Amino acid sequence: MFGSLIYSVLRAVLEVLVTSRTDQAKLQAEVLVLRRQVQVLERQIKRVRWKPADRMLLAALRERIPRSGWAGLLVKPETVLGWHRALVRGKSAAYSRRPRMGRPPISAESRQLILRMARENPGWGYFRIRGELLKVGHRVAATTICSVLLAAGVPPAGGRSQLTWKQFLAAHAESLIAADFFSVDTIFFKRLYILVYVHLASRRVLMASCTSAPNAAWVSQQARNLSWKLEDEEIKLSVLIHDRDKKFAREADSVFESQSARVVLTPLMAPRANAHAERWIGSCRRECLDRVLIVNQRHLELVVREYCLHYNDERPHRSRGLRPPASKSDPVPKPGRPVARRMRLGGLLSDYHQLPEAV
Repeated sequence: MFGSLIYSVLRAVLEVLVTSRTDQAKLQAEVLVLRRQVQVLERQIKRVRWKPADRMLLAALRERIPRSGWAGLLVKPETVLGWHRALVRGKSAAYSRRPRMGRPPISAESRQLILRMARENPGWGYFRIRGELLKVGHRVAATTICSVLLAAGVPPAGGRSQLTWKQFLAAHAESLIAADFFSVDTIFFKRLYILVYVHLASRRVLMASCTSAPNAAWVSQQARNLSWKLEDEEIKLSVLIHDRDKKFAREADSVFESQSARVVLTPLMAPRANAHAERWIGSCRRECLDRVLIVNQRHLELVVREYCLHYNDERPHRSRGLRPPASKSDPVPKPGRPVARRMRLGGLLSDYHQLPEAV
């Protein structure tokens, strides 16, 4: 009875809303029925699966739907607008995939040459690189060179031409000597100090002196001894580098400066700035001093002298092409000759060489 009353009221309301039998009225009635069907389906279906064609149709009709009609849709207006933006992006992406008309890309060989010239010559700008490329048969515009370098992360000439510490050492290696101190404790707990001078170009140890009191007078005398040795070997000293250790007295630096040499101090707490001397000290400790008990200063001088002879004349060095630092050329092996072992410090240091041909 109650349901019949509600149905009668609903019929009366609908008749008031739709008072005529025109096509527009029929269409409104059809829309009301479809809305009710949608509401029924919403109660039964948890999630609606929209196909691309459905999304495209709703996005295309979004402007035709009145504001009051959005309430009857299964999706929110923001969702339909998002579909529309995705369709626009897809259209733009399709246009971007079209072949571009313009300057053709350069070859991989030209690109590699540009990067090689820029890295090997930090002071060269774009036009200088372009000129060098023309000499070897590659026609590349300066703007293209700029684009290639920027894409590879290579800065312009102003940022590449700054002299690094490694380049400075390589440029002055023939006339540069590195100096450093390190200490050794004897079996009686007495501390001894060793001052070493290393020639960077040949990696040869020029001097290694021992003392228990590295005062200014002793260090200055070692500087004079090194100067005389350099004169005998005709080595022109232009730069001497050492750290800021107080044992390097000012009087010792004056000895080198009086010979027109420049003394360069490494930064604080930067052992890599004097890496060549530090590397020799590490090799000396690992291969020799850490395996020997030092009795006194005389014993230390003997051990260090033997190691320096082994290091300069016998030990292969990686930066010298596995040749000893004092070697001028590769040895010429003679097939069939016996190989002998030369020992230093009781066999702690070994060297192998071919015996001379018997007379």
